[in-house]
Amino acid sequence: MMFSLDNFFKKLTHQKIWRFIAVASIIATLAIACNNTQTTRNSETPTIPEPGTLVWGRYSDSDTLDPHKSTSPLSREIIDQIYDTLLAFDHQGKIQANLAKEWSVSNNGQEYTFKLNENIKCHDGTTFGAKAVKFTIDRAIDPETENYTKESWGPIETVEVVDDLTVTVKMSEAFSPFLRFLADPYSSMICPSAIQTYNNKFGIEGAIGTGPFKFTEWTQGEQLVLEANPDYKNYGRPVENSGTPYIKKLIIKTMPEREASLAALESGEIHLTEPPLEEISAFEEDSKFKLHTAENTGQIVFLEFVTSRPPFDDEKARQAVTYAIDPEKATEEVFAGLVKPSECAIADVMFPSDEKLCSEFSIKPDPEEAKTLLEELGYSEDQPLEITLLTWKGGNRQKVIENFQTQLEEVGIKTKLETMDIGTLNARIQQENSQTEGDGVIDMMGWSWYDPDFLYTLWHSPGWMGGYHSDELDTLLTEMRTTNKLEEREEKVIEVQKYLLENAVMMPLYSPGWMWSYVSSSEVEGFKIGAFNRPLFNDVKLSNTIEEKEAVESPASSEKEEVEQPVTTEEGQQDGESISSPKNEQEVEVSPSPENE
Repeated sequence: MMFSLDNFFKKLTHQKIWRFIAVASIIATLAIACNNTQTTRNSETPTIPEPGTLVWGRYSDSDTLDPHKSTSPLSREIIDQIYDTLLAFDHQGKIQANLAKEWSVSNNGQEYTFKLNENIKCHDGTTFGAKAVKFTIDRAIDPETENYTKESWGPIETVEVVDDLTVTVKMSEAFSPFLRFLADPYSSMICPSAIQTYNNKFGIEGAIGTGPFKFTEWTQGEQLVLEANPDYKNYGRPVENSGTPYIKKLIIKTMPEREASLAALESGEIHLTEPPLEEISAFEEDSKFKLHTAENTGQIVFLEFVTSRPPFDDEKARQAVTYAIDPEKATEEVFAGLVKPSECAIADVMFPSDEKLCSEFSIKPDPEEAKTLLEELGYSEDQPLEITLLTWKGGNRQKVIENFQTQLEEVGIKTKLETMDIGTLNARIQQENSQTEGDGVIDMMGWSWYDPDFLYTLWHSPGWMGGYHSDELDTLLTEMRTTNKLEEREEKVIEVQKYLLENAVMMPLYSPGWMWSYVSSSEVEGFKIGAFNRPLFNDVKLSNTIEEKEAVESPASSEKEEVEQPVTTEEGQQDGESISSPKNEQEVEVSPSPENE
């Protein structure tokens, strides 16, 4: 039988292909080396990281390391390594103390006071205190900063330094999402010396924070090098290590080709990357790798409608589409259990998300009802409703909308599909929302946030990108973000969701939506993913270097140093009461800006 290279490749699975590429590359390297050992060997042999260094291969690079200049999830991941926040999220997405060991809120919800931990050091050795907090917030809300997440800080009037470790933030009105924002990386605390050192190049040429890793060097588009912060003390991150990270260096390499990153993982050139969804089952079965899946990501994927013109300015047309689509069927066929269908407008990690409650007023799949509504609107088999369905690339979303296309055609809706990069999609949505003529347009969008307040960003007038808005919804959204009493706010969140679902303003689909799985080599131990999809490297050890050197052990951890860990929690906030954490000496061992790819 003659050997056919074409048939050989057809029989290979996707996983076997990239392994074959890795093996073939090594064989080719050895063959070339036999002919030219002096010039080729070093350039072709995979570069194995030095002991104590973890290499993370990502499909793209950050845009900046300035917390006030980006909403990119790729930047957010690195910002979270370099800086710390006043508060922190536990694994369930509830707030707890961090740089601030105590906090209190006035009865009217307009004044917040924070008491900091002592002896917090910036990466350059300067002391972090109340003045640094004021500096960070003042810079964040200064219009000249052009901060993309400025609105997330709320209606701040003044930031006052009470003493070296105490700062008070005063607002013009109550702003309930504020405390939760202070646990998100976009509220990261900046050391004033960073701006003095780097000026307008801050975030590009360098960065100075108080986080577990220090900025070393960055060649944009290639790699970013971080070093463990020897002075680091953990006060609130959901990790076990209370001090310096165990690994010496964290190198983040930009590797746009997924096949190349997988081959590099196989050869030992990198330790961690994000696998294609279709490869996840293979990694689960291979003992040479570990699959890590994020929970409580805060991500939600949903459909939204262009309502500036017919047909979707009519509630019945939006409802017809919602009745026609079965998200559970689509996600099962495309993701096979890797995502969870959602009936709520917010991800379940955001309080209060109750799928059973949302089920009471969400629209259920009903093709016959969809046909009835279409007939009432004057559409028929001879004159079908024709629409365009948009989404952004990656995450198997093309397959999802193809499934939706089939479901829509079954009720008589002809659907044209378009997939593009996220920047182009955002621009397209804004353009469509500004036009009063044209075909019906729907887009499948994703949002990642830490609080239900993102619904305000989306739907309060004038609406995100000029989309749907109404006076009644505006009132509900304003009440949701200004209600200071926890139980009342929960009720307002439910009322907002009820309006959105009953009026088919948005159709929740599934969660998570992107970048929620990571694969590492088996030697990586202690890698964790915090709430809202935050990779945590504080506990990471590399098994091949642990036995070689004890130097990777953290001095702070090996000494079992005790630091002050407050017990203030989100549940501690009662109606109209201030909250303050009692001092509790114990060893630290503790368990979000619109954002899309």
